[in-house]
Amino acid sequence: MPARGVAPGAILSEELDARGWTQQDLADIIGRPPQVISEIINGKKRITPETALELAQAFGTSAEFWINLEADYQLWLANRGVCRDKARDIARKSSIYGLAPVRELIKRGWIRPTTSADDLEREVLTFLRVSSPDEFPRLAVSYRASKTRGPEARAQVAWVRRVEALASIQPVGTFDKGRLLASIPRLLALSADVSHVRRVPQELAALGVHFVLVPHLPRTHLDGAAFYLEGQPVVALTLRHKRIDAFWFTLMHEIAHIAMGHPAVYLDNLEMDAASREDSEWEADRQARDWLLDPEAFEAFVERTQPRFSRQRIIAFAASQRRHPGIVLGRLQHDRLVEWRCLRDLLAPVCNYLRDWIDTPGEVAGTSLGGQSASREEGAA
Repeated sequence: MPARGVAPGAILSEELDARGWTQQDLADIIGRPPQVISEIINGKKRITPETALELAQAFGTSAEFWINLEADYQLWLANRGVCRDKARDIARKSSIYGLAPVRELIKRGWIRPTTSADDLEREVLTFLRVSSPDEFPRLAVSYRASKTRGPEARAQVAWVRRVEALASIQPVGTFDKGRLLASIPRLLALSADVSHVRRVPQELAALGVHFVLVPHLPRTHLDGAAFYLEGQPVVALTLRHKRIDAFWFTLMHEIAHIAMGHPAVYLDNLEMDAASREDSEWEADRQARDWLLDPEAFEAFVERTQPRFSRQRIIAFAASQRRHPGIVLGRLQHDRLVEWRCLRDLLAPVCNYLRDWIDTPGEVAGTSLGGQSASREEGAA
C-alpha cells in the first residue's frame, strides 16, 4: 500500500505509464469517457465502488486496493482539515459525556450550557463533586446498578447528586427516629384525601426529614430513595407513577427504610423482579403495606368480597381504613385481584398538589429552585 497522503490519481497515472497506456486507452478499456479518467488523475473525482471494480479488472488488482487507496487518501485530507486542538476537544468531550447524561443535565438546568471543553468539564465535575474525570463519585446512597459506568449508572449518580444538592439547602427540624415512628399515624391520616398530599413536605420537615421530588432521568427507572445526608434522613421520590397509590406506597417504603434503621439504603425501583430484591427491600415493602392498610382487616375484606370488588365496596373499605379508595384499588391491582384496566378513575393523580416541590427543568443549579425555597421555609417553621 502506498504511503498515506498519496492521491489515488497519482497511482493510477503510474499504472498507465508502466503499461504505456494513455488516458484514452484506459477510457476505451473500461468503457468510460476520457474526462472521467482525467478527473480522477487530477484529484477532481473520487474512485467509486463501480470504478474500483473496473480498474481492478483493467490492472489485475483487487477492487479493495482502489477503494482502500481512496479511503486512506480522503481520511488523510480530513485529518489535515481538523486542527489538533479541535481533535483534543472532541476527545475530551467524549470523555465528559461518559461521566453523566450531559444533554439531560443541560436540559434540566443542572449545569450551564457551554461549547468549551474546559468549561463543560468544569461544570460536570462540579455537579458530580469530583476532582477529575477518573474519580467515581462517592454517594450518600448505595444502589443496585452495576458499578460499571453504563448509561443507567451514570444517570442514577446524576439523579442522586441533584437530590443531595436540593436537600442540602432545605431547612428541616431536628430528627429523632422515635418521634418519626410516633408520627406515622398522623402522617397516614393525610392519605384519606388526595389534596392532603400537599401537607406531606411540611410534616416531614417538622420531623427532621428532607423531602425532595426529582423526576427520574431516562433509563434510571427509579421510584425513590432514602439515605442520610450529614446525619439527617432524606426521602426522595421521582413520581414516575403519578397515582395516589404509587405516591403513598413509595413514600412509606422509603420512610420504612429509615424507621427500620437499614444501614445501606438503596435507590428503589419497586418494579424490580423478585430475585433481585434484597431482604431489606422486602421488609420495607411489608412495613409500607401494613402501615397503609391493616393486614388483618385487608385479608378479611378480600375474603368476604372476592371475586367481585365493586366500586362501592372498595370505597366503603377505604373509608373504614381512613384511606383514599385509590390506595385500596392499587393494592388489589398489585395483588392481581383486580385487573389493571378497571376503576382507573379512583387512582387520583397527585402532581398538581405537589407542584411547588417538584424539581422542574429549566432552573439553573444554584440560582432558583422553582418555588421550592418558600415552601420549604414554611414547612420548617
